[in-house]
Amino acid sequence: MDLNEAIQGCISNDRRAQEWLYTTYFPVMLPLCRRFATDEDALITYINDGFMKVFKNIQSLKDVEKLVPWMKKIIYHAICDNLRKEKKKVRLLEIGDNDKKQIPDALNHLYEEDILALIEQIPNASAEVFVLYAIHGYTHREISNLKHISEGTSKWHYSEARKRLQSLLTQQHNQTVHAG
Repeated sequence: MDLNEAIQGCISNDRRAQEWLYTTYFPVMLPLCRRFATDEDALITYINDGFMKVFKNIQSLKDVEKLVPWMKKIIYHAICDNLRKEKKKVRLLEIGDNDKKQIPDALNHLYEEDILALIEQIPNASAEVFVLYAIHGYTHREISNLKHISEGTSKWHYSEARKRLQSLLTQQHNQTVHAG
């Protein structure tokens, strides 16, 4: 089965086509769901609910070439719906291992809303790329297609956002240390 055939089958509610799309793109969508899941049950719920929404809305896909970013967006919204149901308004945002070397230990785990408030202080283009890459799990290629920029520009914006965020985190940490 090829991709176009699978999409047409999903539009027709063909279970074989849905199974093909699910098994083909499950490994691609898993990292996005894993970022938000607190356990295996939540992970399975997020990915299955996400794929159900993909199947329900597949007729709205306008460009087969953009299937993966479109699916990530649908699945991300399904995850958000689940998080709202679970009333998980406050979550921790883990900072990656590479960043831990550059950020004080006290800042390794911050509330998501605190990080998002800092991200709002970063220039819009860089902040958008940072959120797409670091939080939503898009690749630089997918971001370049979404934002109509080159992959190199996407990487530059991500790097700039990280530098600005690290600087803001360090400033926040220093203010906290000196205030206490």
